Amino acid sequence: MAGLSLRGIYKKYPGGFVAVTDVNLEIRDKEFIILVGPSGCGKSTTLRMIAGLEEITEGELYIGDRLVNDIAPKDRDIAMVFQNYALYPHMTVFENMAFGLKLRKVPKDEIARKVEEAARILDLSHLLDRKPKAMSGGQRQRVALGRAIVRSPKVFLLDEPLSNLDAKLRAQMRTEISKLHKKLGTTFIYVTHDQTEAMTMGDRIVVMKDGFIQQTDTPQKLYEEPCNKFVAGFLGSPQMNFIDAMLKKNDGGQYYVEFGSEDTKSSRGTKYTIVLPESKVSGDKVMADLERYVEREVILGVRPECVRDEENIVNTAQTGVIDCNVEITEMMGAETFLYLECEGIPITARVSPRTTAHPGDQIKVALDPNKIHLFDKETEKTIVN
Repeated sequence: MAGLSLRGIYKKYPGGFVAVTDVNLEIRDKEFIILVGPSGCGKSTTLRMIAGLEEITEGELYIGDRLVNDIAPKDRDIAMVFQNYALYPHMTVFENMAFGLKLRKVPKDEIARKVEEAARILDLSHLLDRKPKAMSGGQRQRVALGRAIVRSPKVFLLDEPLSNLDAKLRAQMRTEISKLHKKLGTTFIYVTHDQTEAMTMGDRIVVMKDGFIQQTDTPQKLYEEPCNKFVAGFLGSPQMNFIDAMLKKNDGGQYYVEFGSEDTKSSRGTKYTIVLPESKVSGDKVMADLERYVEREVILGVRPECVRDEENIVNTAQTGVIDCNVEITEMMGAETFLYLECEGIPITARVSPRTTAHPGDQIKVALDPNKIHLFDKETEKTIVN
């Protein structure tokens, strides 16, 4: 088995376009790591450079202790699973899974043993004589995984393998791939633009944008401590609420954010405040950072689940209670999404399905001050998590 080391990796195309810029990443042996980001962020290009399908313009790529920049894809001991399965339509499942081993002149009895073992792991044993056209999308995807498994590679590369499946199958295959990773005990590098896949499957997530790595960390750390507004907004569904606000400091030395307006089309024209709790302002560095932003515009971030409409919470909240108009409600079964408007600011709340809010209602909600984030208005970097 093997870890990987990407050191100062660049991908530049003729004409000057830079698809990937200065990627530095250490991937541990047996780790399940996810590259995630919007279309065109460089994640698939990075994966293809690891596979050897794209040439590395600058930097060094190590698999284990071996520099592989100039090693052919077939000699890198990796296996790649593609978005479109890439199965041979005229071959059976057995023949598709065995094809790579046949090219390597592996003995027939060993091929049969490896294919049958992979088929057992993937629950494909009863389908070995079928051809791809007689199979569902999920079954074809398992065949593509099986073709990779039989080679016993050091590293599995998966390029958006579930994007062609429907929602129910995607959820099922997420679980199957996670189980497969644990069974095989090898390194998985998985590319997706779906943040749900990233949050549920990876040991660590690499968030990319415009060819740059924005942040690399565990799913929970990224969710709770994003390094900038992009990461905060990309992870989480519905996405984090962002509110233009002003950071201020009162006579008692408390920091607070203020938002809303005294001159809007609404009859209220109210300004709202949220006092930052002690947990948000502890530490010399945080205090120094906050002091620089006093009387400056910042971006206030709060996740939908931290916008609460329960009466007991609203009535006992010391700070952060705001008046909202309910515009749309979406019943999702185990939860309800409320799409609200406060002083012209759109806010999404994720609340209990027992909520009594209906479109057209005016309600009070409480923004949890312990869960707010503050971002620099210009650089969008995190000030406080």
